[in-house]
Amino acid sequence: MDWNLLALSFTAVFISELGDKSQIAAIALGGSSSSPRAVFFGTAAALLLASLLGVIIGEGTAQILPEQLVKAVAAIGFALLAVRLLWPGETAD
Repeated sequence: MDWNLLALSFTAVFISELGDKSQIAAIALGGSSSSPRAVFFGTAAALLLASLLGVIIGEGTAQILPEQLVKAVAAIGFALLAVRLLWPGETAD
């Protein structure tokens, strides 16, 4: 087991998941339900399944496409998102 990769994966996912919509949904469900334990196990299982699908799709993609192409597409995608976020949007009247 690559412990550095494990720590990096945990840290990246933990930080990116803080304050997102799924955490807000878990807070709302946990606060309004009579069984917060069920909410915890349900949300934990959902995150595990989503992560498993991401790893499987990533592994399959890595076997089909060259690494440099995947990195280039990701870099261009993030650059486009950054430009879009910086571009002044239309204001709602």
